[in-house]
Amino acid sequence: MSESMLDVAVIGAGPAGLVMARRLAETNASFKVFERNGGVGGIWDIDAPGSPMYETAHFISSRTHSGFPGFPMPDDYPDYPSHRQLLAYIKSFAAHYDLERHIRFNTSVDKAVQNDDSTWTLNFADGTQQHARYLVAANGVTWEPNTIEWPGEFNGEIRHTVTYRNVDEMKGKRVLVVGAGNSGVDIACDASFASEQAFLSVRRGYHFLPKHIMGQPLDVFASGGPKIPYRLQQKLFSGLIRLINGDMTRYGLPKPDHKLLESHPIMNTQILHYLGHGDCIAKGDVERLDGDDVVFADGSREQIDLILQATGYHHACPFLDDDVLNEHDGRPDLYLGMFSRSAPTFAVLGFIEFASAAYDNFDQMAELIVADATAAEGSDFGRRFATKKQNHQPDLTGGRNYVKSERHANYVEVETYLELLADLKSELGVDSPNLIGAR
Repeated sequence: MSESMLDVAVIGAGPAGLVMARRLAETNASFKVFERNGGVGGIWDIDAPGSPMYETAHFISSRTHSGFPGFPMPDDYPDYPSHRQLLAYIKSFAAHYDLERHIRFNTSVDKAVQNDDSTWTLNFADGTQQHARYLVAANGVTWEPNTIEWPGEFNGEIRHTVTYRNVDEMKGKRVLVVGAGNSGVDIACDASFASEQAFLSVRRGYHFLPKHIMGQPLDVFASGGPKIPYRLQQKLFSGLIRLINGDMTRYGLPKPDHKLLESHPIMNTQILHYLGHGDCIAKGDVERLDGDDVVFADGSREQIDLILQATGYHHACPFLDDDVLNEHDGRPDLYLGMFSRSAPTFAVLGFIEFASAAYDNFDQMAELIVADATAAEGSDFGRRFATKKQNHQPDLTGGRNYVKSERHANYVEVETYLELLADLKSELGVDSPNLIGAR
C-alpha cells in the first residue's frame, strides 16, 4: 500500500518535529509527521522505548529561556523543570496548535530512500509506504548510544546510561559512572546517595557551573547584564566560577585543559558536594577490566559491581543511507548543521549543538528548512540556495577554540550561528510573504 505524494515528510514528533509541524502548518504545503511511539515528546517521554530519560532528570536551561517561541512555560514551573513537567509542556504545545492531526503515531520508518528524481519513499515497519518531495529528519541525537569496550574480563554489569531509569538499580552496589557530560554527572549524583559507593571516571578536567548565581538561574543571570566582548566575558565568568568552586584538583578531578565556554557547559555543582564528602570518588580513565575490579590509568583499582557508560550518542539517522549525511569521523557534514550537501531535498533539525536553550533556535532554523522545502521548482531562491549548500563553508565557531573531541565536532557559537542564519535568510528573501507556500 502506498499513499499519495506529500510535499514534506517529517520523521519524529519530539520538540524539533513539533517546531517543524507548527511552521509547516502556516503554509499551504501538504505534510505529515511520522512518529514511531504512541505520543509526542521524543526523549522526554520516559516510557517511550529507547528513551534516555531517568527519574531525576531536569532541564539544564531555565524555564525562563527554554520555552517554544510564543508559548512560554507555565509560571508555576520551577526554574529547572523535571522531565515529567517538560513532557506535559510539550504535550500542551502540541494541543494548543492542534499539531497531532498532522502526526501519524506508532509508525516506524525502516528505510527512507531517495529516488532518482530527488523525491523520497518512506518504507514503514508495517509494510506501508509514503512518498514525499522533501524529507526532514527530526529524530534527535540521544537514541543511538556510543559504547566503549575495554580489554579484560569483568564479572559485574556494564550498561550505557540510556538504560538507566532510577536509583533502585544502584542500591547495595559499588557503581562506576564513566563520562562527565550533564547526564553522567547527574547519574553520578544519584549513585552518590543511593549506592554503597559511587565513582566517577573522567578523561579530562571540566568546568562545573552552578545552576543559580545570586538566586537567579545561570542563563538569566548571564543575560541580565550589559553585552560584553567574549574574551572579557570568558575572563569574568572564569574568575567567578573559580571563586565559587575553588580548585577542581582538591576534589580529585583533573585541572580543566580548556578555558571556560570552550566546551559544552556542565550545569552541576552538586557533584562537588558529593566528591567533597567522599560519597563519590573521582577516578581517571579506565585502562582495563580485571574480574571484580576496574583498573584505572594511574594503576589504581576498585572493586565495582555496575559500570554505567555515560559516553554519549551517535548523531544517526538509521533509516538513511550513509552518503546522505556525508559523515566524517562519526559526525554528519551538513550545511549549517541542517542541509545535506548531496541530497538536495533533505534536511535535519536538531543535530547541531550549542550552549543555549534549543527550542527558539529550532524555530529559527525551521523557517529556512520550510523555505527550502516549499520553494517553487526552478525558483530564484532554489537556485541560489542550492549553490550555498554546495559551496558555502562558514566558520560557525565564532573564533572560539572548542575542545577537540567527537562531542564538540558539530559545536557552534550560538550568536555567530544565529546572525549568519538571519543574514542568509535576508539575502535569500525568506521573509518574503510570497516565498513560502504550496509547490
